[in-house]
Amino acid sequence: MHISEGVLSGPVLLSGGALAAAGTAIGLKKLDYDRIARAGLLSAAFFVASLIHVPIGPSSVHLILSGIVGLMLGWGAFPAIVVALLLQGILFQFGGLTTLGVNTMIMAAPAVICFYLFGRLVHGRRAVALPAAFACGFVSILLGAVVAGAALMFTEENFLEVTLLIVSAHIPVMVIEGMITVFCVAFFRRVQPDLLPGARVADMAAPQERNEA
Repeated sequence: MHISEGVLSGPVLLSGGALAAAGTAIGLKKLDYDRIARAGLLSAAFFVASLIHVPIGPSSVHLILSGIVGLMLGWGAFPAIVVALLLQGILFQFGGLTTLGVNTMIMAAPAVICFYLFGRLVHGRRAVALPAAFACGFVSILLGAVVAGAALMFTEENFLEVTLLIVSAHIPVMVIEGMITVFCVAFFRRVQPDLLPGARVADMAAPQERNEA
């Protein structure tokens, strides 16, 4: 889902860079010491997963893993993803340095949104947790494709057909990412539920619910 250099307009690049910088600053502030190693591992997984990509016009189709990255890191997805994108841009010329901010928003913003939408649900009953995990992986890619399309549309309205192509081309990726997220969530629920930061949300809400009862 990288957008190549030389495609987006200056205002879009500046806006994406500013929003990505703000998200990264928030992510670094919220990323406590205990989760730094986890962030590094997920950043590496994101780096490797998105190396294999298929060019689609000014963008590309590839695995992202933004759903599971968002569930495990929350706002920490911003610094994890921006580091991986920076290395990909420097080492392999994927995306580019000028589009780093926009590409970060395309992949990290949906991860954070999905953290708030599904972070608590993946700690519920299995009948709810696994569909929520699939939806997390699916929606994270869908939102990323929409953000990528919006960046292209704000640059040039004639990119509408390209935008529709990007979204439709990512439908198989949405399904695959949903299945990967289900597998990861099911595994972590059995082995170490605390690896899913949504547990903190559930644990914080539980005492309040008991007091109200």
